[in-house]
Amino acid sequence: MIQTSHSDSAGQEKQDPDWQHFAALLGQAFADGVHVPLLQLMLTADEREAIGMRIRIVRALLAGEKSQRELKNELGTGIATITRGSNSLKAASPELIGWLKRHLLELPE
Repeated sequence: MIQTSHSDSAGQEKQDPDWQHFAALLGQAFADGVHVPLLQLMLTADEREAIGMRIRIVRALLAGEKSQRELKNELGTGIATITRGSNSLKAASPELIGWLKRHLLELPE
């Protein structure tokens, strides 16, 4: 039987062995320089697009320059999608928020 995980609103998986295995595999893929082909194999084009949208949402929310409604219109996505990103950030640890601000806000748009 596949063990299901319980995740908090930040999406942090709690001891789901499949998720933990994927995270370890991805870490090794980065170390070996094969992370892009691995992600292309594991994720559909729609899933990769959804991750890209989540990154844009989180970056914009961290920047704090626009309201959620403005982001919805600018990004062309639903308010529920923006709200999920906002709720995930609210549940994230201060350490992760700091890391995201240092790394995500420095990325070119």
